[in-house]
Amino acid sequence: MQYNQTDSKRTLWRGVWALLGLSGLGLLLAAVIGTGDSFGTIMSIFSTRFLGIFIEAVPFLLLGTVVSGLIDAFITPDDIARVVPRNPFLATIAGAFLGFAFPVCECGVVPVVRRLFNKGLPMWVGITFLLAAPVINPIVLVSTAVAFGVGPVLIGRFALTILVAVGVGLVFATGARAQDVLQPRALMPVMGGSGEAAANTIIKRKSFAAGIRDALNSANGEFFEMGRYLIIGSLLAAGMQTLVSQETLLALGKGPLISVLVMQMLAFLLSVCSTVDAFLALAFVGTFTTGSIITFLTFGPMVDIKSTLMFLGVFQRRVVLYLILLPLLMSLLAGIWLNLNIAF
Repeated sequence: MQYNQTDSKRTLWRGVWALLGLSGLGLLLAAVIGTGDSFGTIMSIFSTRFLGIFIEAVPFLLLGTVVSGLIDAFITPDDIARVVPRNPFLATIAGAFLGFAFPVCECGVVPVVRRLFNKGLPMWVGITFLLAAPVINPIVLVSTAVAFGVGPVLIGRFALTILVAVGVGLVFATGARAQDVLQPRALMPVMGGSGEAAANTIIKRKSFAAGIRDALNSANGEFFEMGRYLIIGSLLAAGMQTLVSQETLLALGKGPLISVLVMQMLAFLLSVCSTVDAFLALAFVGTFTTGSIITFLTFGPMVDIKSTLMFLGVFQRRVVLYLILLPLLMSLLAGIWLNLNIAF
């Protein structure tokens, strides 16, 4: 039975790669015809952008899997129970600030939050952490302050991130069940998680040497598991950057509504790591509204192409859709409100 399941997964991934390859080839051929550039030129641009996205993201995915391995080795469910408040509202707010304990970006946060789910972190707290941590951490705080100074963009980015992340977390806290939200491998073993999760659960703390060895072994497996989602997401992001002219998008970026929509689209397509996206956003100052720039810096770290693919390894498919739409709509409304009501 196990062999059949493994074989089916391999067949599925082969089909995904084949479909992705054929679709990418067709789109690249369309780009050659539409732009008049040679196929070699298009492929060169595509390769450069793919490697740029992938190389930028891999170190943070590696950091996230190492942190995940350390959590697996040294943190017990009792530790989670002691730290997380029992009140759902207070627990959700606490989840928004867990990024200061685990400073990871949108690539590294996914394996970390899955491991915390295995250790008994409440589902809605984990979702809040997942959305907030790529921004609410000291590294991003410093990079945003360096790029924009201490002012409206810095304050707006962090305030809006907390508002959206806590809001989405409370939506899931009001009635959603963990088994309906999470993949079996992400569930705490006593709640029906996979046998693999149960085998990896540590009740007693190990020695430092044994814990480090197990942490590295766990990180190794999780890095390659999450890495395939990162590769596909990077390919899709690079393809969109190659086929969709940024000049075309910039031409649409005027007005309180359109500017926010365009910047959200850019954030999703460009898939820039949250540790450096402030410097990219700085290039749009003077061209785009401040509300749209804050939206770019809020929505992008929460949801982009590569993180969406990685969500599928933790959440049920329909839940992934909610995790895209809820932050999209909340940040959209907030960006429009900022443009209409506040003079920066």
